[in-house]
Amino acid sequence: MKETFQKAIAFIKKPTKEKDSNTALTYRFKIFFHLLTISILTGFVFSPLFVIIEQLGWIDMEDHAIDEMMKQFTKPVILFLTIVIAPVFEELIFRAPITLFKSNKAFRIGFYSFTILFALIHITNYTITTNVILLTPLLVAPQLFVGAYFGYIRTKFHLGWSMLLHAAYNAFFILIAISFGTI
Repeated sequence: MKETFQKAIAFIKKPTKEKDSNTALTYRFKIFFHLLTISILTGFVFSPLFVIIEQLGWIDMEDHAIDEMMKQFTKPVILFLTIVIAPVFEELIFRAPITLFKSNKAFRIGFYSFTILFALIHITNYTITTNVILLTPLLVAPQLFVGAYFGYIRTKFHLGWSMLLHAAYNAFFILIAISFGTI
């Protein structure tokens, strides 16, 4: 997993359009599960920061789009929206286009631009207040990192892999929320 993380970070520092030549499914699923673990750990790393932000009274984390969704839809609908619909559409919007950029420079600009846009769009999960605007870089940091991981697997393997990784990442956190009764 350390090697996968190092390769992902090296890619994120200097993204290239180069696909991974190893097409063996066992290899690809190994990398997939490594990236899923890395993505989940990234989410957990930011969790204490969100607790601090809430404890300081800067943002009410209960005032979040997921909480609103919980009030409007049943659990099966929420699972479908977060594990199927959101990953498919978000990957089509934010990851599909990146390989259309031909030169390495254009690819890098596209990769970073779409990764940042992916993160920033998630600020809409919060009710926009002055504090939310000021704390945007912190609030969307997890999406920035996982978006980069999704872009990495999309570039190295295929768009379907980024959709699967995104779905598995969302599933992990939604299922945790359901199991702890927060949903």
